Amino acid sequence: MSRGPLRLNDGRTFRRTFMRLTVHLDTFDRVHPMAFAILWLDKDARKWSREGHLGLELPEWGTLHVDCGNTLVCGPHDTTPVCVLEGLDLNDRDGPFEGETGRAQWCAERGRTLMTGHWHVQCVDNEQVQPEHGLFASDSDL
Repeated sequence: MSRGPLRLNDGRTFRRTFMRLTVHLDTFDRVHPMAFAILWLDKDARKWSREGHLGLELPEWGTLHVDCGNTLVCGPHDTTPVCVLEGLDLNDRDGPFEGETGRAQWCAERGRTLMTGHWHVQCVDNEQVQPEHGLFASDSDL
């Protein structure tokens, strides 16, 4: 995955958009009373990596898909979401913005009822950044 400014065929450059996002689940006794995940989202490459988590099982990285203004957080090799971030629209040119929040639906455990929580954008960075423990596969690994 390239970092920083990308050069287009016509010579223009643009910066990739990365954001740090926390997902907290209001699960209480269902999974863990303090369940959370911290994810780095690459809005342009449509990939995410896990920076930290507690009480939730999810892969180290995966792909992002947008459906009807919601972001589907999927594993690396399929489009079945482990989590749906309602209202987080990666296609929105003006967002997301720091401090933005919304509802999260945890759906990683098949056969269980969806668990509701919330997501919160901690920061958005349009500069050259690398997640602290970022792990993205190259397109050849997909």
